[in-house]
Amino acid sequence: MSAIAWGRRDLILRSAEKLFALTGGEPYVFVMSADTRRLRGGSIHRTFFEKDLAYFCRGLKHCYQTFGNLETLFLAGLGAAGPFPGKNTKKNGAVETLPFPKIWNALALFRETMAAGNGGAYSKHIADPASMSACKRLNLSLRWLVRREGPVDLGLWTRISPAELCIPLDLHVGRVARRTGLLDPARAANDRKAVFTLTARLREFSPEDPARYDLALFGWGASGA
Repeated sequence: MSAIAWGRRDLILRSAEKLFALTGGEPYVFVMSADTRRLRGGSIHRTFFEKDLAYFCRGLKHCYQTFGNLETLFLAGLGAAGPFPGKNTKKNGAVETLPFPKIWNALALFRETMAAGNGGAYSKHIADPASMSACKRLNLSLRWLVRREGPVDLGLWTRISPAELCIPLDLHVGRVARRTGLLDPARAANDRKAVFTLTARLREFSPEDPARYDLALFGWGASGA
C-alpha cells in the first residue's frame, strides 16, 4: 500500500480500491498464485502500473517462500551485520564512525529479496537504502505495521520494537522539523542524513518510539499552518 502513498489522498484511496480489485479482494492469495497474466499494463496510480504490481507479486512471493512472512525477513535484516555497519567521517580532524540505524540493513535485505524474486531486477518503486534516499514509503509502511498506537497504525507485527523505526521523512515533516529547530534550516535536503538526524532528535524525547511524532509533524506541515 505504501508503494502508492504519494499525491492527493482522495486519489490514493481510489487507486487503493483499484489495486484491491485487481487482486480479487484477496491480495495474499493473488500474490502466492503468481497469476499475473490478467494484468495488462494499465496505470494503477500515477507511475505505478500493472507491470509494477506484477513485480511486487513475484517479489513478495519470493519473500514469503524464503522467510515465511515479511516480519521474519525484517527481523533477519535487523540481526544481520548488513551492508551498513557504519560510516567513517571526519570531525575536527579526527575520524569517527557514524552507525546507521539497524533498520537500514533490514530495508536493504527486503529490496534485495524482492529483486531476487524478479531475476535480479530492481524496481524504482522500492527505494535503494544504499543511496541518499530517505526511503520514506518503506519507513511509512514499517510505521503502520510496527506501531501499536495512534489512529492509523495497525500494529500487525509484534516481534519488532517501535524503537527500531526511523521517521518517514517527506516535504511536510521536513518543513516543520526545520521551523522547530529539529533539523538545520540551512540544510534543505530531505535525504537519508536528514532521516537519521531527525530520528536521533526525536529519540531524545521518546527512545522507545521515535516515530510516534510522525503524524503530528506531517499533520502540522500539511495543514499549511
